[in-house]
Amino acid sequence: MSIRLSRRSLFASGGAAALAAQPAFARAEAQTPAANDDAALAQAVDAYVAKCMAAWPDQPALGVAVVKDGATVLARGYGVKVQGKPTRADEHTVFAIASNTKNVTAAALAILVDEGRVKWDEPVKAYLPDFKLSDPYIGDHITVRDTLSHRAGFGLGAGDLLFWPNSDRTRAEVVAQAAFVPIEDGLRARYHYCNLMFVVAGAVLEAVSGMTWEAFIQTRILDKVGMTETVPLARLADPARSALPHARVGPPLRTHGPMVQIAQSIAEVWNWDSAAAAGGICTTPADWAKWIAVRLNEGRLPDGSRLFSEDAAREMYRPNIIVGSSPGPTAELPNRAIASTYAMGLQVQDYRGERIASHGGGSPGGISATVLIPGRKTGFCIFSNAEESFLLRALRSGISDLCMGKVDVDWIADSKKQEAEGEAKSQAAAIEIDAKQRAGAPPAMPLDAYAGTWRDPWYGDIVIEPRTQGRGRNRKSGLWLRFTHTPALQGWLEPYDGETFRTRFPDKREEDAFITFAIQTARPATATMKGVSPDIDFSYDYQDLRLTRV
Repeated sequence: MSIRLSRRSLFASGGAAALAAQPAFARAEAQTPAANDDAALAQAVDAYVAKCMAAWPDQPALGVAVVKDGATVLARGYGVKVQGKPTRADEHTVFAIASNTKNVTAAALAILVDEGRVKWDEPVKAYLPDFKLSDPYIGDHITVRDTLSHRAGFGLGAGDLLFWPNSDRTRAEVVAQAAFVPIEDGLRARYHYCNLMFVVAGAVLEAVSGMTWEAFIQTRILDKVGMTETVPLARLADPARSALPHARVGPPLRTHGPMVQIAQSIAEVWNWDSAAAAGGICTTPADWAKWIAVRLNEGRLPDGSRLFSEDAAREMYRPNIIVGSSPGPTAELPNRAIASTYAMGLQVQDYRGERIASHGGGSPGGISATVLIPGRKTGFCIFSNAEESFLLRALRSGISDLCMGKVDVDWIADSKKQEAEGEAKSQAAAIEIDAKQRAGAPPAMPLDAYAGTWRDPWYGDIVIEPRTQGRGRNRKSGLWLRFTHTPALQGWLEPYDGETFRTRFPDKREEDAFITFAIQTARPATATMKGVSPDIDFSYDYQDLRLTRV
């Protein structure tokens, strides 16, 4: 479990619940509720966002929109698109919204359900006859609804290394390799956040419609809603119009150190063409407000026509799997949900006695959130071009409270307190990791014995080879590890402790890994991996690799 509020903790336990269900002892000063007055609500949210930006001064840019009764009451940008440069973000600035895409993919399939071309509870094999999974029963019985509900049985993030970090795999290859990704649970047994099955959902859409996912999204959704500033694929996002990605990349580990720009475009670190149905969309606050209005209006467009039916809208809110439960709100946890669930592309839970539907998004150098409060016909979004997760927590909870007129918690103070506590624990863990390497036992075999091609059934090949680099005092010799489908994942492989080695990827935007070898008949024969950092993003699913020497 991550010891910071990371993307792992958000999605592993359900994004909205994880953002909110933390002790909140700091009480806000009493304020006049603005929830029923559009202008007052916009003014209150605007002032609150500015206050959050002041509390997190390293945050480059934010985009925020609030929608009420079908109208956009606030849409604007804050800060700068690129750290240290003067160009301001505004309501037309493009952000990566990652997994907020998922509710668009669900809506796309809802359109096909309305047309009678897809059934929610029909097996995937009805549309993809060659589809297989490593558990044959699940492969035969998993339905379209299951692919959209994180209940297929895969572990958290299983198979994500097929497309994260940027990979050379095609969509067809990702779906084909899904047949070999390990499954750790039963079908519909428990919630496990799974990008891979949304890729499969996208493949169903393509097979039925005869269109690519991005063409369907563009022509059947974006064009109809009038979302002219939105693109379905990150490589289509104009860098000049975008809030470019920023992050803390060390030292000592990823998520530590100063804030830096990590790419010259969104696609440089987030080219998810092969997994677009799980997280491909890039949009602006002004445009996403239009989408929020459609969702709150149960599929009805401003001209009175329908994007999808009212029945489909309600079906997409219907809970399909329990994410978590608790005894409910207390004086110290006024926002704690009794039940947090996942529907199709949205998490649905109670929050302060009302139903909310929400989703988060996380990409390298950006996090985001969408929140719908259907009973109030109110919703909002938060887009960021950095990874300040506690800032997102303060914004999400604080704006929710403003929209509900229930402002009694100082989310900024509470989030800063938890951020400091998490940072202290994370720094201590980093020190311990380095200390263990210094004290570690040497490997049992000469380094050359570990060189070779190592194959995993679903990822493919990882190559380890001897390498010498540099001259004179800068000359270095050792082992070099390379993921053959992931250009960014390559670097030095150092002895750590006995048969465990660790990577040192030169690209500090990426997460390092431990690899532990098993000796058989006097040579390394198999290996397993796991992440080095306790705060590692779950999509680096090194732990799912089972390597065998070729």
